[in-house]
Amino acid sequence: MARPTGKRVYNWYISLVAAMCMVLYGYDASVFNSVQASDNWLNWFDLNLDEDTYLIGMINTAYTIGAIVAGFFIGGPTADFLGRRWGMGIGCFITIVATFMQAFAPKHNLGVFMGGRVLVGVGQGIALTAGPVYIGEVAPAEIRGHIMTFWQMFYSVGSFLAYWINYACGFHREELGEWDWRMVVIFQIMVPGLIICLLPFQPESPRWYIQKSGNMEAAKAALRRIRDTEEEVEREALTINEAVEYEREAISHGYKALFKDPSIRKRLILAMCINTGQQLGGQGTLNSYSTSIYKKVWANQTGTINLINALNATFGIIFTLNAIWTADRFGRRWLLMVGAVGMAVSMLLASVVGLATPNTPDGGKTEPVGIAIVFLMFLFIFFYKPSWGATVWMWTAEVFSLNVRAQAVGMCSQTQNVANTILNQFFPTFLANEGLKCLFFFMAMNAVLAVFVYFFIPETKQVPLEEIDVLFGGTNHVQGGATIMHIGEKDDIEVQLNEGRRTSTHAA
Repeated sequence: MARPTGKRVYNWYISLVAAMCMVLYGYDASVFNSVQASDNWLNWFDLNLDEDTYLIGMINTAYTIGAIVAGFFIGGPTADFLGRRWGMGIGCFITIVATFMQAFAPKHNLGVFMGGRVLVGVGQGIALTAGPVYIGEVAPAEIRGHIMTFWQMFYSVGSFLAYWINYACGFHREELGEWDWRMVVIFQIMVPGLIICLLPFQPESPRWYIQKSGNMEAAKAALRRIRDTEEEVEREALTINEAVEYEREAISHGYKALFKDPSIRKRLILAMCINTGQQLGGQGTLNSYSTSIYKKVWANQTGTINLINALNATFGIIFTLNAIWTADRFGRRWLLMVGAVGMAVSMLLASVVGLATPNTPDGGKTEPVGIAIVFLMFLFIFFYKPSWGATVWMWTAEVFSLNVRAQAVGMCSQTQNVANTILNQFFPTFLANEGLKCLFFFMAMNAVLAVFVYFFIPETKQVPLEEIDVLFGGTNHVQGGATIMHIGEKDDIEVQLNEGRRTSTHAA
């Protein structure tokens, strides 16, 4: 096995900086779940978990409203006009501002806290649009799947940080007072602050330079920082330029192109379906309300529930890494189908165990039953993380051509939040009325998702981004661009490669 070159290692580094944007998403999703366990937070905003189920749902969905608006209408244009790095940076900055709004919301003023959550959604909607687009555009095709695995893993890292901070604060609740929940919220500035510091020192996407202004020299300069040879630089720059030329002349850019090309419309529908399916499978809702679910099992044991949530996030990191060796070996379709079946079985068994066992006098379950249900929830995460966690983002980031990539990724990824908004709004009431029987809903949805993937989702592993249109009945943008530019693709590549070799020889 060849030793990785310095530039390949650097390619991993800049991609992982972009992937850290997903920490924002994982942290925020877990923050709301964490603070629900704090009586200080509930008292600060005059909330009761049993009586204010609708309002609790509203607080959670406030985030998704901001994320949906940003993902559909702001994230794509920002990443296209200012660049992928600026998109990530602006999203992180807005998240920092919103974090202070939440942490220092005045007592009894729930509106300021909810406003901060809306603004967090806006920031993350922008960052989570630019991040996967950047990774897809700088990562070589043969390792793109590996790197996108870390995109989902960083969601688990965000949860890991939030839940362990919450677990630590729970031990010192009396000494910390109101800071027991403020500490959990305020630490949300840590990762976006780090990203803002690192972004200026890494290259912009070479594809963005060519798409935005046709600046081939800037694109080649960026490629020289992440590709090993001048031959690779010249070949990739030419390929991108021909694809962009075809998209500019034969199709169009931006939102209009999403509905003009039948193959893009097809991809948009399929990507929206699997992103919606990611939430219908249950992970988003379980991550937001696992505290409430576990209270049906571990009644009056807040410390135990905090520990379970923290361990869940820890194992989530480990489980996501399974996608590294499976995504490019067995493919995206295999992972999605196996994951959906495993998730369905886990939800079925968790429901059956909960319903077939008696409750204790305090309304919970015995310890052996509780351990069994927690194990099945962890089994659900084992199947979810490498499949409907990592692979959905992977597939979404790689199936769209450059002319629509930022807009399409932003819109499709935010269908997760559309579905999440609906589920999270009614789930507290659903759980209060039905108890663990509500998990049968997620079992059924996962069974449907497995069938959907089998019939409708094509395989995309290791397909170059500029040639992926062919899988969906579209035109090869590289060949189309070469024709529009009135040159033979093969001859042109040879000319560019010879020029690259001469440049390398003179440099030597």
